[in-house]
Amino acid sequence: MRNSKPRLLVFIVAYHAERTIEKVVRRIPQSLLHTYDAEILIIDDSSTDETFSESVRIGTHPDIPFKVTVLYNAVNQGYGGNQKIGYHYAIENKFDFVALLHGDGQYAPELLGTLTEPLRKGEADAVFGSRMMDPGGALKGGMPLYKYVGNRILTTVQNLLLGSCLSELHSGYRVYSVDSLRALPFQRNSNVFHFDTEIIIQLIIAGKRIKELPIPTYYGDEICYVDGMRYAFDVLKASMQARLQRANLFYDRRFDCAPHLDGQNYPSKLEFDSSHSRVVELVREGANVLDLASGMGGVGAALKKKGCTVFGCDKQRGSLTHEFDQFFLADLDDGLPEFHGRSFDYILALDVIEHLRSPEDFLDQLRVLGARTSAQVILTTANISFIAMRLSLLIGRFEYGKRGILDITHTRLFTFNTLRRAMASAGFDIEKAEGVVVPIPFVFGNSALSRALMVFNRLLIRLSPKLFGFQMLIVARPRPTLENLLEGANASAERKTPLAMAQAKEQLRRRA
Repeated sequence: MRNSKPRLLVFIVAYHAERTIEKVVRRIPQSLLHTYDAEILIIDDSSTDETFSESVRIGTHPDIPFKVTVLYNAVNQGYGGNQKIGYHYAIENKFDFVALLHGDGQYAPELLGTLTEPLRKGEADAVFGSRMMDPGGALKGGMPLYKYVGNRILTTVQNLLLGSCLSELHSGYRVYSVDSLRALPFQRNSNVFHFDTEIIIQLIIAGKRIKELPIPTYYGDEICYVDGMRYAFDVLKASMQARLQRANLFYDRRFDCAPHLDGQNYPSKLEFDSSHSRVVELVREGANVLDLASGMGGVGAALKKKGCTVFGCDKQRGSLTHEFDQFFLADLDDGLPEFHGRSFDYILALDVIEHLRSPEDFLDQLRVLGARTSAQVILTTANISFIAMRLSLLIGRFEYGKRGILDITHTRLFTFNTLRRAMASAGFDIEKAEGVVVPIPFVFGNSALSRALMVFNRLLIRLSPKLFGFQMLIVARPRPTLENLLEGANASAERKTPLAMAQAKEQLRRRA
């Protein structure tokens, strides 16, 4: 039977710590054993001094009440790489919490009980010891002024980029819930010092709860292995990449750890100037509308409010499609379903063709359906010639991501010209082609900044839709098919034949 106490791993990263490792271990409060089934893990990262032997000696000393495991990396893994091994050990050995300590004694082991308490109570997923919560404490504790100033500047800039409000993002004193680590792709992080920044970013993206508690600052005669300028560059780069990924302008698997959202949880694009709100404007009141790949059903629901009769079609029902007049279950990759002779005024294909195996076949079928019902077709898709995509190519990047123009589910990408040619080849006459603004509220919320940026984007689109349009919106009319024309010729002939026959008989009578 498992011990009822939560399991705590005190993980000490050690590198050239032969003089300090014993003090660190002895300062770990024995009182932890009253609350936790606690163990110590020391991983020596290929030190060339006696760190490993000193760790083994103190770990086997009879007055150390903890089980102590000492490991040695034959090849130096770096500060981040060493943490990865320790966290993997915690996951594999089914610990509940893991606390990170440094072997040089920079962080006070005496506070482990305080730092782990929010996790034990279920109040947080990670707890960080902050040297900045006590005003002036960091400088009094010996932190060099240049490090203090750099810490404050970096933390301020990172908070702005990440949308966080932490007092310090550069403390190495941390306690994690092992469940939260299990949900993060920390194995993809850097092996060097900005690993700590990357795991904070991952916690924020994953929506994990971070709690800060004040800790004292101690700077002794330990050797610092951090290149300050390189570290600053790396943490700012990682923070900016995470911000760009949030805007769907960049993608890195390190930061692909947001909670899974099904289609029903995507924010609505009807609340601001977008392809969806523009389509709702274009459809006249009371029209019969077919909404292909209707998704959540937000556009169709908005059209219902305009008095339209709405028919939906998708692989599964969305959260709002119950409002539709009729819904057709169909995978558009397998072709359009039979709509049983129904007539439509508009056919919507919003953000559809980029997901299909064969957009050309889809457009051919859409032309047939539209021509039969004399429907106007409104189609939207991403614009791969958008300026951000061009700049990405200029610097040698073409990053697919979860959303945006380079959504990993997209199978075909179009420019204005290639889409026009594809539609013309399928038999459409294009009546209108517009550029659509970037959905900036997805990044900055429905704020004054978002509204100002969207106004600016609209002005740029007037100059060049091809360059500044994030999406393309096409309004087209399908030309009659040969079948339509033949049927029309037959129908016209049937209508005109009686009169023509009468006229022919009259001419014969006159000649007689």
